[in-house]
Amino acid sequence: MAAPRSDSEKRKQISVRGIAGLGDVAEVRKSFNRHLHFTLVKDRNVATPRDYFFALAHAVRDHLVGRWIRTQQCYYERDPKRIYYLSLEFYMGRTLQNTMVNLGMQNVCDEAIYQLGLDLEELEEIEEDAGLGNGGLGRLAACFLDSMATLGLAAYGYGIRYEFGIFNQKIVDGWQVEEADDWLRYGNPWEKARPEYMLPVHFYGRVEHTAEGVKWLDTQVVLAMPYDTPVPGYKNNTVNTMRLWSAKAPNDFNLQEFNVGDYIEAVLDRNLAENISRVLYPNDNFFEGKELRLKQEYFVVAATLQDIIRRFKSSNFGCRDPVRTCFETFPDKVAIQLNDTHPALSIPELMRILVDVEKMEWEKAWEVTKRTCAYTNHTVLPEALERWPVTMFEKLLPRHLEIIYTINQRHLDHVAALYPGDLDRLRRMSVIEEGDCKRINMAHLCVIGSHAVNGVARIHSEIVKNSVFKDFYELEPEKFQNKTNGITPRRWLLLCNPGLAGVIAEKIGEDFVTDLSQLKKLLDFVDDEVFIRDVAKVKQENKLKFSAYLEEKYKVKINPSSMFDVHVKRIHEYKRQLLNCLHVITLYNRELGSHSHLSVRLPGSLAAPGYHMAKMIIKLITSIGDVVNNDPYIGDRLKVIFLENYRVSFAEKVIPAADLSQQISTAGTEASGTGNMKFMLNGALTIGTMDGANVEMVEEAGKENLFIFGMQVEDVEALDKRGYNAREYYERIPELRQAVDQLSSGFFSPKDPGCFRDVVNMLMNHDRFKVFADYQAYMECQGRVDQLYRKPREWTKKVIKNIASSGKFSSDRTITEYAREIWGVEPSAVKIPPPNVPRE
Repeated sequence: MAAPRSDSEKRKQISVRGIAGLGDVAEVRKSFNRHLHFTLVKDRNVATPRDYFFALAHAVRDHLVGRWIRTQQCYYERDPKRIYYLSLEFYMGRTLQNTMVNLGMQNVCDEAIYQLGLDLEELEEIEEDAGLGNGGLGRLAACFLDSMATLGLAAYGYGIRYEFGIFNQKIVDGWQVEEADDWLRYGNPWEKARPEYMLPVHFYGRVEHTAEGVKWLDTQVVLAMPYDTPVPGYKNNTVNTMRLWSAKAPNDFNLQEFNVGDYIEAVLDRNLAENISRVLYPNDNFFEGKELRLKQEYFVVAATLQDIIRRFKSSNFGCRDPVRTCFETFPDKVAIQLNDTHPALSIPELMRILVDVEKMEWEKAWEVTKRTCAYTNHTVLPEALERWPVTMFEKLLPRHLEIIYTINQRHLDHVAALYPGDLDRLRRMSVIEEGDCKRINMAHLCVIGSHAVNGVARIHSEIVKNSVFKDFYELEPEKFQNKTNGITPRRWLLLCNPGLAGVIAEKIGEDFVTDLSQLKKLLDFVDDEVFIRDVAKVKQENKLKFSAYLEEKYKVKINPSSMFDVHVKRIHEYKRQLLNCLHVITLYNRELGSHSHLSVRLPGSLAAPGYHMAKMIIKLITSIGDVVNNDPYIGDRLKVIFLENYRVSFAEKVIPAADLSQQISTAGTEASGTGNMKFMLNGALTIGTMDGANVEMVEEAGKENLFIFGMQVEDVEALDKRGYNAREYYERIPELRQAVDQLSSGFFSPKDPGCFRDVVNMLMNHDRFKVFADYQAYMECQGRVDQLYRKPREWTKKVIKNIASSGKFSSDRTITEYAREIWGVEPSAVKIPPPNVPRE
C-alpha cells in the first residue's frame, strides 16, 4: 500500500485552508528570517530546529498582535458586557497550528516554510503542549475560549500559569512513573508578561470589627503577576485574552529575618509564596484537601476579581480614571462563570469587596453577587465534590469564613421559614457540614450564590436536579439549566483531520467550520459511492500514518487493516477500563481456538499519582499486552498497545485514526464526556452505555448507528437497591470466570503471581461501578461491532451518518446557549477590520 500523504500535501488541495497568495508567502518568509536573525541566533552561526520553531511562532504572532490590540480597543470603546470564565485548568495543547488555522494562514506558512527548505509539520512537533489541565474540564475550557472568540464575545479566561503542568507519563516495566512537565524551559512565545497589572493577594491574618467596618489585618501578601495569551477567533479578526496568574513574593517577604541577620534564609523563603503557582494538582474527579490547593483557588479568585473591578470602574470615554462607583449595574456589565467549584471563593470574595471595601449593604451586595455569578457542575461523584475543613479556612481566610457563615445563616433562615420544623432538610442544605471535622461544602455555596446552575449533558443535568441538588432544585427550580458540552471544530476537525475536512468541504462547502449543524447536509451523500470511498480512504490514510508512528514509538508491527479500537480517557474505575481489559482477555482466550478477529486495542491516559487502583489498571493493561503481543499463535490478529503520555497533541493523532470509540462508563457516572464527540466528528463509531452525552449522540444519529449496551441509570439504581453481587456473575458466566481466574493465578503476571490480587478483590467485593453486571452485554455488543467491521461499505455508511449527526456537539452551540440563557449577551457575526484596514 502506498505511503499516506502528509498533512501538508493534503492542505495544498483543501479549499478550507485558503489559497496562499505569493505576496503573503514572501511577507511570512521575510518575517521568519528577521526573527531568526535578530531574535534568536544572534551570535550563533547555526540555527537549531527549535530556533526555526520560535522564528515561525514569532512571525505568526506578529499577525496576532495587531488584531489583539484592535479587539481590546473595540471592547474599551464599546464597553460591552464582559464574560469572565474562571477555571483552575486550561488544557490548551499546542498553539502554533491552531493560530495559523484561525488566522487562515496555514497554507501561506506551509508554502513559506517549504520555500525555506524546512518542514512545517516537523516544526509544529517541536512545540511543548501547554498541559495546564487534567483532562475533560481543562480541555472544555480551552474549547470554550476558542468559541467565545469565534462568536465575537468580549470574553476573558482567567486561571493559573502553572510552572509545571500535568506530569509526563513514562511506562517503566509496565508501571506508570511521573516526571515533571517543565513546559516553560525553552520559553513560551505566545504569552506576554504584564507586570504593570500585578496585584496583591492576602492570606492569613485576623479580622477586626470596627465602627468604620470590618478590617482584615496582619495578612501575608503574595503578588499575582499576569501573563496574557491571545485567543484568536476563526477568521473574524477577534483576538480575546487568556490571563494566567503567576505567584511572586513581594520584596519585603519575610525580610524581618534580615534584622536578625538571616538575610539568606529570608530570600530563600520567597519560594513559599511562589509555590502557589508552581504545579497543577494532577487529580481528575478526586478532591485533595491540601492547604496549597486552597491557596491556589483563592489566589486566582482574588487577583481576578480585582482585575474585573478595575476594568468595570474604568471609563469608556478615553479616561483611565475610575468613574464607575455604583455597583448596582455590575451584573449588567460583568458575568462570572465558575468552571466547577474550584473558583467558588469568587462568591465570598465578591461579597467581601462589596461589603467591606465598597461599603454596600449586605442585601444589595448579595443581590449583585448572585446576579453576577453562575456555576457549572461537572461531576456527581461524591469523592470529587470539594469539602474544605473549617479549621483550614479559619487560619488561611478568616474573613471569608465569617462571610460564608453569614451567607449560610441567612440561607438556612430562608429555608426554615419555607419548611418549618424540617431539621433534616436544613442539615442537607447547609453549606457547613457538621461532624468530627466541620467542613464547607463548596458546591452548596456555588448553588446558593449563583443565579444559574447547569449540568453539562441532559442526563447529567437531570441527575443534578433529581439527586445531587434535589433540595435546592425544589427551592429554586428556575435556577437549574442544561448546557450540553461541545468541542471546537477548528482544532478537532480542521487542524487534526485535514483530509476529512477537505472531503466534507468538497461536498457541502466550508461554512460548517463555524456552523457545524451544516454537516446534516452530508446525509444526502450516505449512498454516494464516491463519497463513501473518499471517507474510507481518508480513514485508511490516517490509520497508515498512525501505524507508522506507533511502530516507530513502540516497536510493534501493526496491520493497518485491523480495527483500531481506542479507549483514551483518564484512568478511573468509573470509566471502566477494567471492562475493556476483561473483554481483551476473553478475546485472547477465544483467539487461541479461532482465526477470526483482526483488532488493535489502544487504551491510554494518565492515572492520578496517588490513585493506587488506577495505577494497577495501567499495569494490568501493559501486562495483558506483553502476553498477547508476544504470542506467536495470535500474530497480528490481536494487539494491545498502551498509549503512553496521552495529551492534546497526541489526541490530535489518535482520534482521526480511530475506528471504534469506547465510552463505557457506568450509566449515571460520566457527566458528559467530550472525547466521545471528537471521535464521532472524526469518523469513529461509538460503543458505549447510555451515559453522559452518549444519550444525545444516540438521539442525533439514531440508536442503530451506535453500539449501545448495558444498564441504564434506572437499572443501576434498581441493582443498588437489591444489592450488587459480583460473585453471581462470576459463577454464572464461564468466560468471565476464566478471565478473572487468569488474573488471580498470575497468568498475566508470571513473575509476580499475586500482582493483580487487589484488582480481583475490588472487582469481586468492592466494585461501585458494577463491571461484571455489564460484561455479557458488552461482549455481545463487541460481537456486533466485529460483524459490521467485516462489511466495510456498511461500516462507512454508519460513519457518514455519525459525522453528519455531530453538528450539535460544537462548542459554538454550547457557548451560544450560555451567552443567551445565562450571561445575557448575544453572539456577534461582525468582523473586526484587520490591522491594515483603517477603522471607521
